[in-house]
Amino acid sequence: MQKVTLIMAMIQEATPIIEQLQLQPCADFLSKSPSRAFTGQYQGLDISLVVNGTDIIHNVECVGTQPATLAAYEALSHFQPGLLINAGTCGAFADKGSTIGAVYLGERIRFFDRRIPMGDYEAYGHGNYLCPEAVQLAGQLNIPTAIVCTGNALDMSPTDEAILRREPVVNKEMEAAAIAWVASLWQVPFIAIKSVTDLLDGGQTTADEFMQNLDLAAANLNKTVVRVLDHLGQ
Repeated sequence: MQKVTLIMAMIQEATPIIEQLQLQPCADFLSKSPSRAFTGQYQGLDISLVVNGTDIIHNVECVGTQPATLAAYEALSHFQPGLLINAGTCGAFADKGSTIGAVYLGERIRFFDRRIPMGDYEAYGHGNYLCPEAVQLAGQLNIPTAIVCTGNALDMSPTDEAILRREPVVNKEMEAAAIAWVASLWQVPFIAIKSVTDLLDGGQTTADEFMQNLDLAAANLNKTVVRVLDHLGQ
């Protein structure tokens, strides 16, 4: 039975998928980090889902690259999957054709805010993780692809925007490249599935637009994750 692990930042993003797949809390996933795990079987697949968890000091969801890195390491160590999927939400540019609720698979994953202009450190900072499995899957399921760009800020500085606009269709988010790095160390195939909550050039405050569209984006994300799992389980 193929093992597939999903990593998600926020429980609000993960709840529709947990309920759809009827996953249950994993009692033997013992961690000193806030990460929580859920497991079950679906379409002949052995499914595990790990969320970053809630910060014990600030009582908010643990978003960003640090908790994502830790969750990915713990998930790969504990479940040893054959495929790692990061499912979550993102921002995108309307003038590059994106709309609220659109869902993409990441054809390439990179950091956009690790700027280290010093020889080989520059390429190291960018990351640039290719995802051939995602490209193949996107073609089979007719799902659009994007360059998934990871950083630790919800807002966007002029420098960040200039970097992001050099790419074609872009998803701006806070976890995928960190997870892709861990997956590359373990040599486990990686797929990022991203649903748009906010338009980076839409004129609204990112935080407000994110909260306004989170339920729609999470619902569309859930539908696409299920489509992907249905296909993998064939």
